[in-house]
Amino acid sequence: MSTVREIVSLKGTHIESINPRITVFEAAVHMNERKIGALLVLDEGRLVGIVTERDILQRVVAQRRDAAETLVEEVMTTEVACCQSDTSIDEARGVMKNRRIRHLPVVDTEERLLAMISIGDLNAYQTTAQEQTIHLLHEYIYGLS
Repeated sequence: MSTVREIVSLKGTHIESINPRITVFEAAVHMNERKIGALLVLDEGRLVGIVTERDILQRVVAQRRDAAETLVEEVMTTEVACCQSDTSIDEARGVMKNRRIRHLPVVDTEERLLAMISIGDLNAYQTTAQEQTIHLLHEYIYGLS
């Protein structure tokens, strides 16, 4: 059974994060520059939330708030679903599907942040695994070329 650890080992542990007291405008610029859809919100190294494109659309744009005046801590999601390295990929996918989220922080047993995975990471991992299976089956059926 494949686990989140395998994705993290391929992707790496770099985490894009911000402070809760910056403006939503600054957070949006940060996400846009890095072409990402979410930022973890850390306060003194502790995970306190996540701010996503959806948060900005629903809690800032749709409510006609000024992104240059609104702080991330006012609109971030504070109930952050997390997983651990030994979580199965199927379980991580299920959490994302059921909660309708696209990003899942990876923490250790003491809730220290290790990495973050996205639905795109899960899809890329699954596609690669399926391509390898197809290649092996092709070799088995038609022989090595």
